[in-house]
Amino acid sequence: MNETGKQATFLQVLQGHKGIIYKIANAYCKNDEDRKDLVQEMIVQLWRSFENYSDQYKYSTWIYRVALNVAISSYRKESKRKTIPIPGEIIQLVDQSSKLELNEHLRLLQQFISELKEVDRALMLLYLDERPYKEISEIMGLSESNVATKMGRIKKILQQKFEQHQTSSYER
Repeated sequence: MNETGKQATFLQVLQGHKGIIYKIANAYCKNDEDRKDLVQEMIVQLWRSFENYSDQYKYSTWIYRVALNVAISSYRKESKRKTIPIPGEIIQLVDQSSKLELNEHLRLLQQFISELKEVDRALMLLYLDERPYKEISEIMGLSESNVATKMGRIKKILQQKFEQHQTSSYER
């Protein structure tokens, strides 16, 4: 494929999957300028690795893998942790008894997810995006059983944090 064709194909793939890039950037950067820089770095890395793309994977899987690697690397370079915005899909996981309670649950969940290790946060992001374990394993370079085990542990950690928060709230 000539350079013009390669660029056109890349732009078409990027346009069709840009939501993935923005979702990951939003999960790893709170600051607008940092988020723009991260998106730019993700696109640069995607372009650099486009030549090596293997069609044995879906474009979305490949984009997730590259973008998450860039986000995690960038995050590790930062000296202090930043909170992550919660995707809209998370609303389904929280008790919706009242809007105020829902907002508190979302805030707490955001806080608890931001406290996870980088890889665990990436796994949770993919899980919340309703990616199947098979695809998560391809993106993260883990076995499917390892993904299932890690997700079980992450869910348990988040559940314990909610329970601890509820216990400490009732004691006040």
